[in-house]
Amino acid sequence: MNPYIDDQAKLGNNVSIGYNSIIMADAVIGDDCMIGHNVVIHPGTVIGKACRIDDGTIVGKKPLSSPRSIFKVPSDLKPAEIGDFCQIGANVIIYCQCKIGSRNLIADLATIRENVKLGDLNIVGRNVSIENFVTIGSRNKFETNSYITAYSTIGDYCFVAPCTATSNDNYMARDKERFEHFKGLTMEDGARIGVNATILPGKTIHRDGTVAAGAVVTKDVPEQTIVAGNPARPFRKVPETQLMENNLDKQ
Repeated sequence: MNPYIDDQAKLGNNVSIGYNSIIMADAVIGDDCMIGHNVVIHPGTVIGKACRIDDGTIVGKKPLSSPRSIFKVPSDLKPAEIGDFCQIGANVIIYCQCKIGSRNLIADLATIRENVKLGDLNIVGRNVSIENFVTIGSRNKFETNSYITAYSTIGDYCFVAPCTATSNDNYMARDKERFEHFKGLTMEDGARIGVNATILPGKTIHRDGTVAAGAVVTKDVPEQTIVAGNPARPFRKVPETQLMENNLDKQ
């Protein structure tokens, strides 16, 4: 019932660890952290100060690779890094070679794959999936069940509504030509996506661009423009009151 803490792990002051948790070799946990029950911290993982990690969460997991996978797992993946004051919910999986900034909230059941960089003060909602090779800035909101595909880039102050779907492969796993064209979503600062929208591979939502609920984005979204429909077309300009520059003090 007691936690297992490897002799080579380094724990700061005032760290609490729940039942059946495992802290592996060379893991580093900062001062004032709260680790729940049945948590697994993989070797070399670095967790900053005053973090909360809830029951059943795994940090630093190595990815799997099918014999059919086109990309093989490197043998030299680095440990995960979690910044100060992060809150990580129950049954979250954060893979190795992730760099998570400070003061992020990562809610229950979220998954963050390897080679992801996440800035500061983001909200990653319940059951959100962020795939590998994704770079995300700061102060973004990813709501429940949204899916961020591999090879995506997201700036600051972006919003992704529930059940958003993104994609990175126009060839749908056929034709070797696809290997040269994998590209996910690009969201410039202040971009927003409405509930249940679908974004096709390689599309850019420019600064303050907005995708309406249920839209299917087949072309880049112009700056400060709302697009709607299937396929999505310009609908109107984003109201002045909703522009990022007029709301920075509220986010």
